Amino acid sequence: METKWLEDFVSLAETRSFSRSAQLRHVTQPAFSRRIQSLEAWAGIDLVDRSSYPTRLTSAGETFHAQALEVLGSLQTTRSMMRSHKVAALDMIEFAVPHSLAFTFFPHWVMGLRSRFGAMKSRLIALNVHDAVMHLTEGSCDLLLAFHHPSQPLQLSHDRYEMLSLGQETLIACAKADASGAPMFRLPGAPGARVPFLSYAPGAYLGQMVELITKTAPAPLNIEAIYETDMAEGLKAMALEGHGMAFLPASSVKKELKARRLVHAAEPGTHEVTMDIRIYRERPEMARHSKPGAQALWEYLSAPAGKKQG
Repeated sequence: METKWLEDFVSLAETRSFSRSAQLRHVTQPAFSRRIQSLEAWAGIDLVDRSSYPTRLTSAGETFHAQALEVLGSLQTTRSMMRSHKVAALDMIEFAVPHSLAFTFFPHWVMGLRSRFGAMKSRLIALNVHDAVMHLTEGSCDLLLAFHHPSQPLQLSHDRYEMLSLGQETLIACAKADASGAPMFRLPGAPGARVPFLSYAPGAYLGQMVELITKTAPAPLNIEAIYETDMAEGLKAMALEGHGMAFLPASSVKKELKARRLVHAAEPGTHEVTMDIRIYRERPEMARHSKPGAQALWEYLSAPAGKKQG
């Protein structure tokens, strides 16, 4: 049994809606439903009455809800106690970062900070987007870096969290070059010859951006998914081997494009989407813990010089 199942169940008990809870928990509705089913399998009894709307808990579910709240409360108290022992780490700024940003944007960004903001100690916690957001909301990191697009905003309360924009990233179509330097696979693809497509796993943020690209394409893309992962670096490795076409962050393939190991699989400016790169934190007046280094960094990023660096 995983503690996130308890958190899912408590959310469902509060919203009485699978779709709303899935949105708040940053997962797809099918994935959220599977996790509730896994919890029920572990408990050995139905906890949710699915025959009614809004969703109701069974009598066993009501009992389990009270126990789940108690267990999660105890775990949070324990975590807070453990964090109080981390005095030696007060000068370590902890960043929760999705994998795609952890491999591309973050190393270059931190190097720029060291030359302008000054030396700092940092800890990178690389996660999927959902878990990175949960790290911030649970107080398990100081700062969160994430992509943002108006079609897929993060579900973070503006009353509790604030953000700054650090820059932009564009998702572009890439493929290995053939002997003549042309892409082995090109969009939109020809009828009867589907383009092998290297896809992000369901629920991945960049996968949602790819869906936006395909939905807004002027003509249907003749692609067929043959491989999937939630990590952009994994897709890049497969593209470099010539397995298919992938939508990749432009910054992650800058060297490969320059060396012609990868080339654009679509006309420049087509079949792409641009996202903001944002940094989030708890508002100081509501923060459960605060580090001087994290506060100083935020103040620097908020100043004109810091914004230019981003």
